[in-house]
Amino acid sequence: MIEDLNGKSVLITGASTGIGAAVAAGFGLNGAKVGVNYARNDAAAKKVCAAIREVGGEAIELQGDVTQPGVMEDLVAKQEKAFGGLDVMINNAGGLLERRFFAEIDDDLYERVMRLNVWSILAGARAAVPALKRRGGGSIINTTSIAARHGGGPGAVLYASAKGFVSTATKGMAKELVGDNIRVNAVAPGVIDTPFHEQFTKPEQMQAMVKTIPMGRIGTSDECTGAYLFLASPSLSGYVTGQVLEVNGGQLMP
Repeated sequence: MIEDLNGKSVLITGASTGIGAAVAAGFGLNGAKVGVNYARNDAAAKKVCAAIREVGGEAIELQGDVTQPGVMEDLVAKQEKAFGGLDVMINNAGGLLERRFFAEIDDDLYERVMRLNVWSILAGARAAVPALKRRGGGSIINTTSIAARHGGGPGAVLYASAKGFVSTATKGMAKELVGDNIRVNAVAPGVIDTPFHEQFTKPEQMQAMVKTIPMGRIGTSDECTGAYLFLASPSLSGYVTGQVLEVNGGQLMP
């Protein structure tokens, strides 16, 4: 048990499956009060919340498409109403949407990818700041990607560029918010066994990626959870802000 996470109010976007779901479970195990945001998968979100409650935690499902104006403000308001405030904002929602080579990117794909991977992060942080200030400070954690550093795989340049924005914005946010006792950091997962790769990565592509990982395997969502818990805990990372924590099995060693 990470004692200073017990009783904390934590809102996680994109938390019904994959890394978000694992992170939600991890906070629940540490006694946090978890808001599980989802866009469409109501059944999965309910399952995540049920699992948290089974281990003695508190959780609520929070439906909302974080790419849409006003949604993040609504989610934060519901989190505060349910749990009395907000201590940790985790901007995890994101996705590739589809693989398309650079020369084939059109305005529609650009808009959709950027709203999901960039706008949702900015909107989430912006909505969280007043709530965090009301608590005397807190933590914002953004999910970026290894793709932000190496440009992404085939057909993923737009996604990789969006995640590069997230990594850079994390550092700028950290500088601007440090005076409000708000720490801002990011987690950059590598190749993780999630629905992301089930949908967008062919078996031969996965095999090629595994060969570039010193650990010789892809990671699991559970193996990403500790990074978020660490960055959320003042006792463990109280002097850490503006950092991007790489979780990639040694595939990239910056």
